[in-house]
Amino acid sequence: MQIITNFHRSMRQLSVALIAGIATCAVAHAEPQGFLETLKRNITLVNTVPDNGDQNPYALVVAPVTSGTIKKGDVLIDNFNNAANLQGTGSTIVNYHPDTKELTLFAQIPRDLKECPGGVGLSTAMTMLKTGWVIVGSTPSNDGTTGTKGAGCLVVLDSNGKIAKVLSSPNINDPWGNMAVLDNGDNATLFISMAGFGVGSADGNPPVFKQATVLRMDLDIPSGQAPVVKKETVVASGFGAQADKGVFLVGPTGLALSGDQKLLYISDAIGNRINVIEDPLTRDTSAGVGRQLTADGLLHRPLAMVTAPNGHLLVTNALNGQVIEIIPESGKQLYARWIDTDKAQSPPGNGDLFGIVMTPEGDGFYYVQDDVNTLVIAK
Repeated sequence: MQIITNFHRSMRQLSVALIAGIATCAVAHAEPQGFLETLKRNITLVNTVPDNGDQNPYALVVAPVTSGTIKKGDVLIDNFNNAANLQGTGSTIVNYHPDTKELTLFAQIPRDLKECPGGVGLSTAMTMLKTGWVIVGSTPSNDGTTGTKGAGCLVVLDSNGKIAKVLSSPNINDPWGNMAVLDNGDNATLFISMAGFGVGSADGNPPVFKQATVLRMDLDIPSGQAPVVKKETVVASGFGAQADKGVFLVGPTGLALSGDQKLLYISDAIGNRINVIEDPLTRDTSAGVGRQLTADGLLHRPLAMVTAPNGHLLVTNALNGQVIEIIPESGKQLYARWIDTDKAQSPPGNGDLFGIVMTPEGDGFYYVQDDVNTLVIAK
């Protein structure tokens, strides 16, 4: 009897252990590896075309504060093309209000803004500071081609959409990619990629110029006054940029700071890679192209980039409708998620994705599909 009792006791213990093991495996399996797998659907929110017909939405910014005509949580979107669909000629910033689901015009900047070399064509470089100032980049063209492009500028607008000042310098040549920003209120640091150096006509087989840079702009923001540039420093250089008839320019686009601000991540479209610049806030010289974090694999001409709540990088592809999640500590590409499956392009979504920005709650992200001029949310 004792042998049978011990056998039954052992079997019960084994059963408990197996059940616990299965439960542990289920819990482990349920824990998501990354951020993208927590998202369930993509929802089209609004058409982004304003009354003047501007097209090709590029930059996205979620308002950090309520100021002027902007409410905290509003989504600002700028346009790179005019109503005739000519690149480098868009001049409007629209404002999507999530609470009312309405779209309003925030600003319409004169196309021939004299203080801006070459005029105005609003690019993916845009931010709104905690003090309410909006700063947007211009990568302008006279006829929609790089053959007539100008060096452009940065336009500073108040929170009612009025021009406060225009920033231009020898370091500014076609502000191109989405900005990485550290905003302390009375001062701020902007990182902006400059893709225009050396780039000319897109006719024939245009060469790659390894002259693109990332510029750090240190700003002072006196109370009630527009930001003042305290210092400009080129922190990265030697990235490739190339004129392109289809997309105007191919160059470094996505910028994101690590959580401790000790690293700056750069999406190098020409190199099909993500690179890293060390000590971006304090360095006083260029790190060149820095070190490579990851390349190729799921990346297909990486564009806009943002940091997810888990610290991972989310990068949109230019050559298909996917966003890629990357672990920055290891460079591991976790997986791709289709966020644009439009089969009008080949592959689906090719050339459609530009801006990407996290929702204020961190439960998803906004992005644009520029072929159909829409703002979409993935959550």
